[in-house]
Amino acid sequence: MHRLFVAIRPPEPIRDLLIDAMDDSPELGWVSDDNLHLTLRFIGEVERPLANDVADSLGRIAFPGFELKISGIGRFDRRNGGTLWAGVEPRRPVAELAAKIDRACVLAGLEPERRAFHPHVTLARYRRDGRVEADAFEQRHATLASTVFEVDRFILFESHLSRHGAHYEEVAAYPLKLSDC
Repeated sequence: MHRLFVAIRPPEPIRDLLIDAMDDSPELGWVSDDNLHLTLRFIGEVERPLANDVADSLGRIAFPGFELKISGIGRFDRRNGGTLWAGVEPRRPVAELAAKIDRACVLAGLEPERRAFHPHVTLARYRRDGRVEADAFEQRHATLASTVFEVDRFILFESHLSRHGAHYEEVAAYPLKLSDC
């Protein structure tokens, strides 16, 4: 089985900005530089033939490159913890690309994504006892912003889980094209 997802990987200067914002709060489990990304579609565990079909279908996507910037901090709270994230602007081109990727995944044989799409880069995860630190981080960095960066491709990743956390391996990169179809 292959655990797959599709994402945008911000360029190094943008990742550096995000890492520089991270602090040493012991209650927050920070994401490493290698794992900073903006998920466009979580695929999950699939067998090799379906993984190949998904990869082929993604390769047929035509979508123009676009610009993004990091804009603000937010969080998803859950009963037993949550996630701190950095937002992006503008949201529209990212959402349109995510919708095309979802359609390509459906054509390859996957179920359509049912969850609402909220473009973000995960920065940290925390347990229930980390909410105070998460709130303080969110307040300190509410206006975090980056320069504009060019999104010129999206990537199919495979996630390898271990007791040390997740490791993401690039399976294929898909350049964004000049014309949309």
